[in-house]
Amino acid sequence: MASAKLHLRQVRSSIGTTRRQQETLRALGLGRIGKTAEREQSPAIDGMLVVVGHLVECRREAEE
Repeated sequence: MASAKLHLRQVRSSIGTTRRQQETLRALGLGRIGKTAEREQSPAIDGMLVVVGHLVECRREAEE
């Protein structure tokens, strides 16, 4: 079964967001505008993206 790799980039500031959203960004390896991170897709990561989806740009690439 092929899993997907997620390319994440923070596009909006975390100023004015809740502490939970700021900590979620840090858990994803982000924290400031323009920073990027690469993660394997999983239910946990999908849940994090629901919390901070308005701050992050996400691009999926399927692995073979």
